[in-house]
Amino acid sequence: MVSPGNDIDNDLDWDALRYFLRAAQAKSLSGAARTLGVEHTTVGRRLSSLESAIGAALVERKPSGLELTRLGRRALRLASEMDRLARAIGELGVARRASVRLVVPSGFTALLTPHLEALGRIRSGVSLEVVSSARRVDLRKGEADLAIRIGPIDDEALIARKLADVGSALYASRGYLARHKRAIDTNDLSGHSVIGFQRSLAAMPAAEWLSARSEHASIVLRSREAVDMVAAARSGAGLAVLPCFLADAEPALVRLTAVPIATRRVSLVYRREARLSPAIRAVIRLVIDVMRGHAIALRGDA
Repeated sequence: MVSPGNDIDNDLDWDALRYFLRAAQAKSLSGAARTLGVEHTTVGRRLSSLESAIGAALVERKPSGLELTRLGRRALRLASEMDRLARAIGELGVARRASVRLVVPSGFTALLTPHLEALGRIRSGVSLEVVSSARRVDLRKGEADLAIRIGPIDDEALIARKLADVGSALYASRGYLARHKRAIDTNDLSGHSVIGFQRSLAAMPAAEWLSARSEHASIVLRSREAVDMVAAARSGAGLAVLPCFLADAEPALVRLTAVPIATRRVSLVYRREARLSPAIRAVIRLVIDVMRGHAIALRGDA
């Protein structure tokens, strides 16, 4: 025989208790929404579902804000204690954790590695594992703690902090230019060898720009890895649209478009609960400082 209490266990959304706690503390749905980083309608919906599961009202919605019912005041004390215990449990793992995994697009590693010693000064004992990969890791599944991503962030469950804008321009090697004496028309690359983007990246602004000008060009290579494209361009294989911060640092490459032909936002992305880890917070501060220190080079201002 199933006891009545088991029905509540099955229906109760434990995460809704967190929304109730923040709403009770802020005394308004909008205040709780700002704290949680969600829409106020989401807070209202979670609160209503919690009240439905319990079978009683926890708050009264008044023009002046939220007012706790008698049951709501008792629930607030319990929810506050649960919040404290949850944080304490989280800190059990945080206290042992000294390694933070950061996944970055290819080419960004060189910006961060000179500053690993500084990380040790920020927080002793923190080990930063930097993984260079074009694959988008699943932060929710714990494949990494942090990720630097280029372009829009479409997951509302993740926190995204803008680091910089990355510009791209058209480049050719000095060797390639020596073999092609005629001036290159950057609006029409007909007759030239071109290093293109993998077709899965066709919607990127830089890929669209190149495709529109390469209809009568020869595509000699396609890649999704910026460092591979830089290496191919450096060897003289063809013209390439490359991130300015990588290509401008290559003596063998010549920039053919003074103004970046495309710019994309770069963000640091992580789960909300990741902020509970002092080690992760230290890495977040380091990454933000380093990347913003390279803002001009990343933008590609000529």
